[in-house]
Amino acid sequence: MRSSHPAAKALRASGLVGALAVLLCAGASISGEARLDRAAWKDKFQRPAEIPFPANNPYSEAKSRLGRILFFDPMLSGSQVLSCATCHNPGLSWQDNRPRGVGEKTMATRTPTLLNVAWVPKPGWPGHFRDLEAVAFTPITSPVIMNLPEAALIERLSAIPGYVSFFDAAFGEGSITRRKIELALATFERSIVSGEAPFDRWIKGDEAAIGAPAKRGFGLFVDKAHCASCHSGWSFSDASFHDIGSAKNDDIGRGKLFPTSVSLRYAFKTPTLRDVARRPPYMHDGSIATLEAVIELYDRGGIERPSRSEFISPLGLSAEEKADLVAFLRTLNGASDSVSLPELPR
Repeated sequence: MRSSHPAAKALRASGLVGALAVLLCAGASISGEARLDRAAWKDKFQRPAEIPFPANNPYSEAKSRLGRILFFDPMLSGSQVLSCATCHNPGLSWQDNRPRGVGEKTMATRTPTLLNVAWVPKPGWPGHFRDLEAVAFTPITSPVIMNLPEAALIERLSAIPGYVSFFDAAFGEGSITRRKIELALATFERSIVSGEAPFDRWIKGDEAAIGAPAKRGFGLFVDKAHCASCHSGWSFSDASFHDIGSAKNDDIGRGKLFPTSVSLRYAFKTPTLRDVARRPPYMHDGSIATLEAVIELYDRGGIERPSRSEFISPLGLSAEEKADLVAFLRTLNGASDSVSLPELPR
């Protein structure tokens, strides 16, 4: 669905990025420092022109404004201390840089970034949510995270005239409901889009945007290291689920939802690599501290077992190749927009 949302205009202007999974041209070498043929890749690297808003929750400015206010309001937690932004901090690329998320208690997995979440079907590390709207009340009502019952939240919001006005503006006059809260929060969250990065400028033709090591690293990324097999598309994620050989013990990811599936055991969502150098630690459980250590894991091939992805195997990378891959990943840090806190109705 096409959108008139202001962020969509920025997307249209921000350049050419696209599906890495189909990047390689048969017989073409992209290793070393050779100038890469971007003209042949333009259509495959197009950055999306529009943010995809679903038909059952189309964009409106009033709905997005309400969602933004709710996102930053600690009134959505039982203690009135925690907000959605506590874990999804815009100053930290919309996550929290912790090994595990921390709400009322420490969570089982780390906080995923909300960057480009509009393009993520089945949110959650194991993909246990049907859509973004379905996510909102799990953290709000969870005793481990925000610990506020649904009825208490609706009662709180309904008692504040400013909130009643914002809900009426977004949905028409009527009671504040769970569904309206879900729709507003999801609308705002879909507007969270990563900024243009040096990689994007390079793909558009600015040869000086990234250095020679990063160019070599990109060649490795889409070829020898097989990274683009899963980290594909303009957001560098296929939004699918793979066992990369890192999860252990009873932490079986999507396998909990499909207990008879061998391939989904230990499988977790492929995260976006946008802003990846700003978002340590890594993996769903925050078990790897640095990008260099991530590359080492992939070079070893992870834990060999029946569920391990067909794309994961020992790579035999040299020290220089590993450094080049890290140099490339650092070119995916986008320009950061300052995010001001909204005035909260009281």
